[in-house]
Amino acid sequence: MNDLSVPIESIDQLVGYFREGEKPPERWRVGTEHEKIGLYSGSWTPVPYEGERGIGALLRRIADTEGWEPVDEGGHPIALTRDAASITLEPGGQFELSGAPLRTIHETCDEFHSHLSLMERANDGFDIAWLGLGINPLYGVVDVPVMPKSRYRIMRAYLPSHGSMSLEMMFTTATVQANFDYASEADMVQKMRMALAVSPVVSAIFANSSLSEGKSNGFVSRRMHIWQHTDPDRTGMLAMAYEEGFGYRHYIEWALDVPMFFVVRDGEYRPANGMTFRSFIEAGFGGQRATLEDFERHLTTLFPEVRLKRFLEVRGADAVPPGLTCSLPALWKGLLYDAQSLAAAWDRVRIHPLAAREAARSDVARRGLAARYGDEPVIELARDLAGLARDGLRRIRHAGRRDPDETGFLDPVFEQLEQGTSPGQGVVDRWEGDWQRSVDRLIEYARY
Repeated sequence: MNDLSVPIESIDQLVGYFREGEKPPERWRVGTEHEKIGLYSGSWTPVPYEGERGIGALLRRIADTEGWEPVDEGGHPIALTRDAASITLEPGGQFELSGAPLRTIHETCDEFHSHLSLMERANDGFDIAWLGLGINPLYGVVDVPVMPKSRYRIMRAYLPSHGSMSLEMMFTTATVQANFDYASEADMVQKMRMALAVSPVVSAIFANSSLSEGKSNGFVSRRMHIWQHTDPDRTGMLAMAYEEGFGYRHYIEWALDVPMFFVVRDGEYRPANGMTFRSFIEAGFGGQRATLEDFERHLTTLFPEVRLKRFLEVRGADAVPPGLTCSLPALWKGLLYDAQSLAAAWDRVRIHPLAAREAARSDVARRGLAARYGDEPVIELARDLAGLARDGLRRIRHAGRRDPDETGFLDPVFEQLEQGTSPGQGVVDRWEGDWQRSVDRLIEYARY
């Protein structure tokens, strides 16, 4: 593996960086990341970083009692690591488990439930309700506490002038996403194209951010709408992925021209003042040359619907309650890791031009599964894709396990499709109906 500290001399080095991520199918894994929004029980007020019941104290308790290694910045714990997993903080105090790369959905779902058990144990005396919603249901940006991370301080200064809803993205939203391997450049291209094209459909299945600042916000997934108004330099559907000859080099050329947030040296985050990574390579920054480590960090500041690193990240889903959380990696695994389902899913959506995919994102944000994708209902596409995912999981059963079948993890998806509406539509219907706008009832529904 390349030494990440070496200076970048050529684009070929960056192509080599991605090639080192290639893995044969027998080594493919799934990593799941899920965020949750915290409010103090009873008062339903935001959780600050500081104080005896704050986020910092909670991180220290988990480190002291559960064997996780703290990551400090400026004397403050800002993350925890153990083995190949980490617990990190989003800008508004959203807690994220970045799970280890695991072979089966059984394992990744066990990891998820073990994490929830850990959070329940650590919560004694803190009394924090952790919510599976795509957006903070009660508080806007001005009311959400700020976490003491230099990375976010610089982003907070940069992004508002590049996207009208950038701060809402940072401080109020939450997601569940999954990470997948690729065998070759051609395999990456096939997976990225399909994943980008079906991303609006998957987002509709998991759309779950219809309440914000204590009221209905007019969207089924406001989080999805927010992302469409967050720095177009680094977000979106990557039209280039459908160009002839697309591959590592095309993605690299795009990434090189995205303005940087920061350069890190000796643990210090220094604002890059909008310098592109291409300029960093060519001219340096403050006497420093660009390294592969800098490039790896820069990749984490790009936010397309499907992101390329040494694996592929599918990023379009809202956070959801536990029943649906394990379904997200299962759905994507069945579509991405079985060659037959991968090809069939692409055939199913390739008829729709890029403009229809972009329009579907906007319509899904408003209407969820009631939206349209080109000239057809999103829910019909969703049913077809869920069926293909189930078929794919059946074909890639993991021999040697007591229960090699993973298709049961898709049951919540089929139940959602049977209801005919996205989770967020169900939330707002109950909010205005049976719940009588009761915050207690909302928390009861969404609480992990």
